[in-house]
Amino acid sequence: MATAPFKKNYLWIWFAWLLLFYCTWLVLVLSQSQWHVVVQHWQIAVAMALGSFAAGSTPMGGGTVGFPVLVLGFDMPAILGRDFSFAIQSIGMVSASIFIFARRQAVASAALKGAILGSLAGTPLGILFIAPMIPELWIKLVFAVIWASFGLHHLFRINQIAANTGLRSLGKSRDLRVGVLLGFMSSLSVVAVTGVGIDMFIYTFLVLLCRSDLKIAIPTSVVIMAFTSLLGVVIKLFTVGMVPGVYENWLAAAPIVALGAPLGVFFVSRIGRKSILLVVAILCIFQYLWTCFTEYKLLGAAGVGVSLLLIAALLVAFERLRWAGELRG
Repeated sequence: MATAPFKKNYLWIWFAWLLLFYCTWLVLVLSQSQWHVVVQHWQIAVAMALGSFAAGSTPMGGGTVGFPVLVLGFDMPAILGRDFSFAIQSIGMVSASIFIFARRQAVASAALKGAILGSLAGTPLGILFIAPMIPELWIKLVFAVIWASFGLHHLFRINQIAANTGLRSLGKSRDLRVGVLLGFMSSLSVVAVTGVGIDMFIYTFLVLLCRSDLKIAIPTSVVIMAFTSLLGVVIKLFTVGMVPGVYENWLAAAPIVALGAPLGVFFVSRIGRKSILLVVAILCIFQYLWTCFTEYKLLGAAGVGVSLLLIAALLVAFERLRWAGELRG
């Protein structure tokens, strides 16, 4: 079931949120004399201008750009990219979510509620028990493989995905149960390791099996990633803590993403999502190729071969899900 949260426009709530955020950000910068930090990290702010726009206009969190920029572009540790993804999405995706609700945009409410419940259980377990066991190289590879498979599938199936209308729900109770399962499994594994992913899994379920309109699937994915990012930040702050360097990059990029993600939501409602999805799909494939190139000494031919097999397996899973959606009519 797709629902619009409000009966009338509540955009004033979003403007109030922006005012509160920018006042808080200014207090942090001025009280701690951090202008030089903001200036020193201008590159991540520029990168997140694109990342936040993609976060609001596609089923890919801002960390989908932030992670490879920090890890591949700036040669930072993968755990920094993961923690930064949580931190920056807790501003950008939350801002976009408030904007979505304030504009009365429809979301797949049952699947969203289920995913939130799943994330509540999976995210803390993943952060505390799964993520510490994953080596640095495999964090990079998990990220690269999942998003490359997503990008490849969209290159081949974008016309069909973009043609979906409405939402062919499995039924409220089944949507809820599937949401719980996907939310738990993705947050326990992929999100805890890379900082992103639950949005893509919920989106994939909606567009392939439920054949949901992108106007419903993408806002739903934005909201669940916002919730999971906030949860991830809270868990990390009260347990293992954020790795050094996250705060400085966050301070530079946060004022950009607070506006960038909602602007992505707004502009795609005017110009359409297909072209933006194609561009992001190509970027997803490029980051995989770049990861294989930069990490080849550690991966070797065997590691690259395994990654290709994993991509193929994910593509088969996507296709089976799409086929099941077509059988439902």
